[in-house]
Order: sequence, then C-alpha cells, then structure tokens
Amino acid sequence: MKTRNRLGRTAVGAVLGAAFGLGASGAWAKDLVIHAGTLIDGVSAQPRHQVSILVHDDRIAAVEPGFVTPAGAEVVDLSGATVLPGFIDCHVHIAANLPSKTNATEYALTHTAIDRAFDGAVYSRAMLQQGFTSARDVGGGDDTVAVRDAINEGKIPGPRLWVSLEPLGPTAGHGDSHSGLDPELQHPGWDNGIVDSPEQARIRVREHKRRGANLIKIMPSGGIASTGDDPRQQLMTDDEMRVAVETAHSLGMKVAAHIYPAGAIEAAVRAGVDSVEHGSFATDQTFALMKAHGTYLVPTLTVFEVFYATARDHPELLTPGTAPKELANDLLPKQNLPRALRSGVKIAYGTDLGDGDHAMEFGLMIGQGMAPMDAVFAATRNAADLIGASDRIGSIQPGRFADIVAIKADPLADPAQFEHVDFVMKGGTIYRQSGAPTAKGAGE
Repeated sequence: MKTRNRLGRTAVGAVLGAAFGLGASGAWAKDLVIHAGTLIDGVSAQPRHQVSILVHDDRIAAVEPGFVTPAGAEVVDLSGATVLPGFIDCHVHIAANLPSKTNATEYALTHTAIDRAFDGAVYSRAMLQQGFTSARDVGGGDDTVAVRDAINEGKIPGPRLWVSLEPLGPTAGHGDSHSGLDPELQHPGWDNGIVDSPEQARIRVREHKRRGANLIKIMPSGGIASTGDDPRQQLMTDDEMRVAVETAHSLGMKVAAHIYPAGAIEAAVRAGVDSVEHGSFATDQTFALMKAHGTYLVPTLTVFEVFYATARDHPELLTPGTAPKELANDLLPKQNLPRALRSGVKIAYGTDLGDGDHAMEFGLMIGQGMAPMDAVFAATRNAADLIGASDRIGSIQPGRFADIVAIKADPLADPAQFEHVDFVMKGGTIYRQSGAPTAKGAGE
C-alpha cells in the first residue's frame, strides 16, 4: 500500500509538472537535507546558525547542528540564507480581488462560484509563492471548500487551507449580501449566513459543518466595507453569539469573530470566541479581558491599508456608500496596535486579502512597535496555535510538515526582506528556489 501511494504521488507530480511547470523539484520528496545558514525555527527566540534540517517525504525527520549529509539524501543548499517555518495567514478570503482592480458590486453580480474558485486557484498559487504554506479562509462559500480540497488532493498548488464558509450574522449586518441592492434581487446562497435567533445560529453552524467548514466565523458587529451598517454597533445578540460558539466547539470547530467596537468584543470574548478579527476600537480593558480568556487578536492591518488607498483614490470601485466609512476608520487599527502589544494579548498574523501581497503585514506590525521576532511568531507558532494545528505546522521540529521558507538576507535586521522570499517548500515539495518560482502563477 505504501509503495502504491508513493507511485500515485509521483504520477500526480508528473501531471502537475506538465500543467504548471513544476519540473523535477515539484516531484514528491524522498530524503532531503537542508543546510540552513541561519535558522529561525518558530520555537526559540534565538536564531541558530549552521543547522541541518532532514526531510523524509512530507515531514521533518530531524534538526541537527552543523552541516550533515546523510547517505542518499539530496542536499538543498541554503547555507547563505535565513530559513524559517512556512508562513501562516490566519485571515484570508482566498478568492477576493484587490479593491483597486475591480468594481466590487459589479463583480459580485456578474461572476459565479465557479469563477471565484478559479480566482481562488490563481491567488492560492501566488500566496504559496510568497511563502505562505497555510491559511484560514474566514468567509467564502462552496468555492473555498473546492479550492481547499483541490489543494489537498494535489490538483493545484496552494497553502493548506482551513475554511469557514459564509460568515454568520444578522439581517442587514456586515455579512448580508442583500444590503444596498434592489430588494427584488435574490440568490440561493445569500442567506446561508443569516442568523436572527439563537436557534438559527445553532442550525447554521451545523449546516456549515455538514458542507465542509473547518471553523466558523461570526459577525457580531457592523463592518466597514458593507452598505448600511455601523461598525461601532453590536448587531448580534449575546445569546446568538453564545449558541454559535457552543455549537461550533461541540463540533470541534473554532470560532473567529469579526468585531470592531469594544463592548461587542468583550461580549464575544465572554461568549468564548477563539479570535477577534480586526478589533479596531478595543480599549485597554478589552485587551485585558482578551488576555485573561486567552483570546487571540488578528489585527489585519494590511486590509485597512489597501482599502484606505482605494477609498481615497477610487471610491467608485467600492461597495456603495462605504468609502466614507473606510476613510473615517481605516487609520485607527495601526494606531491601536501599540495598545494591544503593551497588553500582552496573543496576536496571530492575518491580512484579510486574497489577491495581493500577503507579506505586507510584517512591515505594518513591526512599524507599529512589534519586535521582528514576535512578528515571525505571529505568522508561525501563534498562527498554528490559533488554527489548532501546532503539532503539524508553524515550527521547524521533527514530526511537523516540511513547510519551510528561506530569505537571502536577514529579515530581523531588515523587515522589508519578508517580501522577498527566495525558497518555498510545502510538505517536502519545493515550489520556489533561488528567486525563481517553480510553479508559475498570476501575481508573481
């Protein structure tokens, strides 16, 4: 059985090589040894120098001091580079276009879930090339499940995905696709996330689980990029949140909560959510409560940077009526991050992008006072812990997936280097080496 499985993987590698130009390095790994000049392993705060990482098939077998070369192992020479665990983005929308590229409403009304799945395939490939080997998609549809499964089955390259399907929230809330449109317009999928009672919250969570969700996202407050709702108001009731969280946890799923105002964040934390996404208007009291409950903050500074620029330069591309909300609120999260850092709340990396530069968040967090090593931890061990997969991803240790990236320069000394990943390995397969992408894709 093991031999047949490996032959099958080799055949898949050959097919992908023909389809995506993977070449020899895209075939299933056997035994590799990576000679790392500097190793940031996602565990220790101190980098190590001249380290060998032994890889067998898709897993890390050992990490040893010095440059060793076991008999029969292929050597990957990264002796002049900084080697890190594959990065993890905890807040993506894998099929989302950059707001500066398309009219949001027009695109939503003229494209199908099949179109979005193809977009997701393109953006997933680009994200992997940027060094992101895992991600949480927190707000999509059946298309995100299809992209996740296609990646897992080796049909397309991309990061490991955990997906939530449609966010759960109330009628006229941030996740209501009807808002701002002709009320006569209908679509079968537009109500998949609507929650207007605790019992409805329970049913929606169970439906999402049945349809393939790995986690649940809820929308306790209004949003910014949506028409008609107020980002400073709590819109879900405490009971709706509590039941959604209880049901998700009973099914083994974590809960991410899109929230802005302090009061709504505190209510969601008491309800047991695992992470607060954005958290723009949090106070010292809010962060203290989050720390006491072990709730993660995912700041998503990147999305505010991107949408602010679009609201300023091309407001006509955004959802009707949302540009003023962007201009009024998008600068606040950066100003609030130092407060979060001082509180000691746990922080995980997230961008809120699909298309675009997922490495931007490093520079934005570090620019607001986060230590470069803490930014690495946010995108590796912390992110893995939030997802619930620390035993598989987020660090370079024996038994973890061989998800490994490398940068020629030292990103701790020059954070801009996080945007210049030169080597990407996911599960023992090399997708990028020596600055040239092994798997070609848009956005590279």
